[in-house]
Amino acid sequence: MANRNGDGAAAAPPTRRRVGRPSAGVLSKRLITETCLRLIDERGTEAASMRAIAAELGVRPSALYNHVAGYNELIAGVRELISERIPTDAFEREPWEAALATWAHHYRDVFAAHPSLVALLAVLPLAEESVTTVMYEAVIAKLVDAGWPETHAVTVLVALESFVLGSALDLSAPDDMLDPGPRDDVPRFSSAYRARAKLLAQTGTRPADASFELGLRALIAGFSAELANPSTTGR
Repeated sequence: MANRNGDGAAAAPPTRRRVGRPSAGVLSKRLITETCLRLIDERGTEAASMRAIAAELGVRPSALYNHVAGYNELIAGVRELISERIPTDAFEREPWEAALATWAHHYRDVFAAHPSLVALLAVLPLAEESVTTVMYEAVIAKLVDAGWPETHAVTVLVALESFVLGSALDLSAPDDMLDPGPRDDVPRFSSAYRARAKLLAQTGTRPADASFELGLRALIAGFSAELANPSTTGR
């Protein structure tokens, strides 16, 4: 039976907002940046525009500016979302070498899930009061407490971060990206490629994982050697 008002007339059905299309009143900076990240993952960095995000959310672009000042703040917000997903608790309980390795694994996994962001965020200056800066604080504090001079600690961080970001891209590439194919003018490379492929098939290891683990061990071993040699760190 239809609902009726006090005059006996049928009451109008309640209006409903379209699912997934928030009104300007429920917009937030977090929703906007999460939508931006999703569009980048689905369509690439060219989708990171205020107009595209507004269209996705079903609002006018002007409504977004009540929450973000513009493109630079939008992308900075995306970086914050990513940084929140990289835990740093290892620096509270592990030796500095092990903590760096743990952090590097988390860092690579997070960016491997969003490979389009690597080139975009790698050259973006840090925003004020950035969550990323807080993450870096945990790394640097551990390094300095372990004996690294302040003059070298940030350099260690950047060297490791550069390797991790490259490894995140490698993880998103096809496993056979370096396959030389059926050619005979590069016999040594072809033989080495096939030997590696056979070994990795036996162990069930992806090429990107094998390269990352070897590179990470070598990098941290090199850091340890540098720290043990006062002449290279100026101590």
